[in-house]
Amino acid sequence: MTSSDARPAAQLPPLTFTPGLSTDERRALGAQRRAEVPVAALAQVPAVADRVDPLAVLHAQDASRVPSLIPLRYERMAADPFSFLRGAAAVMAADLGALPSSGIRVQLCGDAHLANFGMFASVERDLVFDVNDFDETLPGSFDWDVRRLVASAAVAAQVAGHGRKTIARAAREAAHRYRATITRLSGMTALEAWYVKLDVSKLSDILSGSSLQKEITKEGRKAQQRTSDTSAAKLTTMVNGRRRFRSEPPLLVPLSEDDPTIALHRISPVFKHYLTTLEPDRVALLEHFTFSDLARKVVGVGSVGTRAGIILLESGDGDALILQIKQATASVLEPYMGASSFQNHAQRVVVGQRLMQATGDPFLGWVREDGDDPQDYYVRQLRDMKGSVDVARLDKEGLVHYAGLCGAVLARAHGRVGDSAMVSGYLGTDEEFDDAMSAFAVSYVDINDGDHARLVAERASRTGEPGPDSTT
Repeated sequence: MTSSDARPAAQLPPLTFTPGLSTDERRALGAQRRAEVPVAALAQVPAVADRVDPLAVLHAQDASRVPSLIPLRYERMAADPFSFLRGAAAVMAADLGALPSSGIRVQLCGDAHLANFGMFASVERDLVFDVNDFDETLPGSFDWDVRRLVASAAVAAQVAGHGRKTIARAAREAAHRYRATITRLSGMTALEAWYVKLDVSKLSDILSGSSLQKEITKEGRKAQQRTSDTSAAKLTTMVNGRRRFRSEPPLLVPLSEDDPTIALHRISPVFKHYLTTLEPDRVALLEHFTFSDLARKVVGVGSVGTRAGIILLESGDGDALILQIKQATASVLEPYMGASSFQNHAQRVVVGQRLMQATGDPFLGWVREDGDDPQDYYVRQLRDMKGSVDVARLDKEGLVHYAGLCGAVLARAHGRVGDSAMVSGYLGTDEEFDDAMSAFAVSYVDINDGDHARLVAERASRTGEPGPDSTT
């Protein structure tokens, strides 16, 4: 953690930017920062003896989660080292907080692993590929996102059974494509960089012939079929002439009981507040729909246990719109990057997403549920042409290419409002950054392996399930 990251939150600038200076002058500032914090320093990993207990970090999050769902969270994380990494953003934040960082601040995703990139519909109904998870978003040193990304690429390659050479290549390609894209963005005007987006149709053409191209084409076709209507067909059933959510506990639990008016009474004040965070045209569109049902729905890996629900809305003709309402808590980065400038953590998530995505969900908004235990929630469409690449189905070349793709997309997200020229100046034109990130990722694979094994062993001691070294 650098001194600039350790300052009190009130003194932290939201982003590192220097208006009024030319691109060359801002690159020079980045190069100056590189002299202060060498790129090679970013290859460091924490000594095992100096780390905060990773399981203690995870269990500290239990207090803010639904108790009955906590075992499911750890069951999903224990599946393999990549699943563990996905759920352990707080653990990696604690590790990075003890290490040097560039101090060049951009809007961070905060949880930039390979599974948090994917496809979704733009407002124009085109299929785009972008970062798609912002629960931990916060302004901070750009390299934090990059290090989480390269570590995830390395762990994904390890879980897929690839050798050490491919593990290092996947991480290195993610870093290389990040650096190359930031350099390209730094040569654009601010408006040009703002409008850059990646259409899946163009991406498919670029990757022609690779296993990644085949996977993206297949998932893109599936994504185009994932609409509110198809989601309603999957998640609902007809009860006494009304469409209601299915009961599939613990993953899907209707909250309307026998009388939908009970759920309506509960959700109405929350929904009215949510509408105030949308643009007027979105509000007008939602006036075509009325409330039908409410349910709790478990999502993700790291998010399991946080409060999350889905809302069924229907038009007079029976057209369905399903919105997801998801709890937002403090970012795992806040102890190291400073507190959010937003008192409502859901607003933090929404604003971060709007800053980083080239195009986004038109129904993205936020709300606070008041009461004895106030909770922040953001609202979005549950599925709107959303799709993701299953890295387990990629061959080693496809995985390396996918890691590079995510690196390029992350750079675009950082460069949209961050100072890409300053970041580019810090990264330089040689391959030292690529090498440092690869070295970091290869070392972190072993750290993550140890953490995963400890979680599996802990679960075995509590549940009687076989540990990682047991035989059956």
